[in-house]
Amino acid sequence: MLSDIQIAQQAKLLLIKEVAAKIGITEDELEFYGKYKAKLSDDLADKIKNNPDGKLVLVTAINPTPAGEGKTTTTAGLGQAMAKIGKNAIIALREPSLGPVFGIKGGAAGGGYAQVLPMEDINLHFTGDMHAITAANNLCCAMLDNHIHQGNSLMIDQRRILIKRCLDMNDRALRNVVIGLGGKVNGIPREDHFIITVASEVMAILCLASDISDLKRRLGNILVAYTFSGEPVYARDLKADGAMTALLKDAIKPNLVQTIEGTPAIMHGGPFANIAHGCNSVRATKLALKLADYCITEAGFGSDLGAEKFLDIKCRYAGISPSAIVIVATCRALKYNGGVPKSEVSNENLEALKKGIVNLGVHIENMRKYNVPVIVAINRFGTDSDCELEYIEEYCREKGAEFALSDVFCNGGEGGIELAEKVVEACEKPSDFAPIYSLDLTVKEKIDKIAKTIYGASRVNYTAAAEKSIAEVEKLGGGKMPVCIAKTQYSLSDNPALLGAPKDFEITVRNVSLSNGAGFVVVYTGDIMTMPGLPKSPAAHGIDVDENGKIAGLF
Repeated sequence: MLSDIQIAQQAKLLLIKEVAAKIGITEDELEFYGKYKAKLSDDLADKIKNNPDGKLVLVTAINPTPAGEGKTTTTAGLGQAMAKIGKNAIIALREPSLGPVFGIKGGAAGGGYAQVLPMEDINLHFTGDMHAITAANNLCCAMLDNHIHQGNSLMIDQRRILIKRCLDMNDRALRNVVIGLGGKVNGIPREDHFIITVASEVMAILCLASDISDLKRRLGNILVAYTFSGEPVYARDLKADGAMTALLKDAIKPNLVQTIEGTPAIMHGGPFANIAHGCNSVRATKLALKLADYCITEAGFGSDLGAEKFLDIKCRYAGISPSAIVIVATCRALKYNGGVPKSEVSNENLEALKKGIVNLGVHIENMRKYNVPVIVAINRFGTDSDCELEYIEEYCREKGAEFALSDVFCNGGEGGIELAEKVVEACEKPSDFAPIYSLDLTVKEKIDKIAKTIYGASRVNYTAAAEKSIAEVEKLGGGKMPVCIAKTQYSLSDNPALLGAPKDFEITVRNVSLSNGAGFVVVYTGDIMTMPGLPKSPAAHGIDVDENGKIAGLF
């Protein structure tokens, strides 16, 4: 059996200008990054701004195994299948982070015969967006420390610096560091921290900004520190917003690539859903909606994370609403939720599947709460047994949920035709989308609404630090913003060991911070880390390149 990268390397790619021509984009509206990648110009956005919007389809999932359950594969395959049935569709995806690529999960360009290409470029440096975001964030940090070193006229309290440096790599050694050591000329010594780039507020801002002016405004609004007297200090006070915007002037433009079958894909931005808001950029999604009859996009991890944030944060700010929601489910994830160790999820185990399938039921019910038609995509793996697949299908029937078996990994677009037809049907059904909470609620009321309505928690507890932070956030105007909850992706609760559909559990909020530029309040629960670490045997061990520059081992 061929690996993902071997399949990708055997594919014949169209020139990106040919992919663009399929959706009415001219060469003058492309900024080329080689033959097979391009950024979409602002001229294009201006030209199509009055086009009617297509239908928006969100792809989400149940709670996954550590390897993921194929949302990107399903999204790519669904885009390919739409072309097979004569529909004009564009997929809109996030860009991969180097952390998972070299860690445990691997790349994020799909798999098998439902991939986005060029796979190696996308999973590595792509068009440099991640590096630009990293540089812009760290420029602000450097300017802040320089300001303190040069006399500190703003009277910044170095004990209350909020912005953290970032790196798009899993490096646990950088979570807590001390900087400025080495004498008078090397800066003021202080404690500092690194987070992964995709968890940074700059990443969130890039994905929520409507244009470059909005980007600059949001960057200037980043709350970076407090003064000794307790007053807020923003990036604009450091005069960092202009230079940060300059570093991001190209990164804010969405990227056009293609699936393995030559259908268009826009990839832009890449916030994680367990520690950030988990959706690709507003600009990319809006472009796809103007360019096609269907925009198919995905949100990270399970619907309790990415989909909730997509629906309650992104849709609210972008003024968009989905016509259908696809929930990706797999036999192996349902068995994992039924208590099977991740090393054994490929083995047939109908009893564990029956125990874990309640997790799918919760996700179906949760997505219905947004008043949008829901379809379950049963993402088939080669190790799935017929009896396991049949059980999932019967469960969906009992729940009154539309479903389709998706075999896009092995068969590309042909394997997703049934799913595509179900999605088209769902998009024609009535829907009355609405977020599940009002912005008029307090921060605690919003957290409570999500915890009880989506997670199924019985109670929310707050540490003393969280209580203090919430008071500060509300004093600064964050009380009227949506909330972005950081929690484990493996459970509906904040405890990764509580699998399936846990009952009578409590959520503990340990801290809260204001992402003032992004426009939301970040709520930290459980032991979620904003700088992940590498596993004992990282994926990087298997990645190599030969004397001709051909890469192996990416997946």
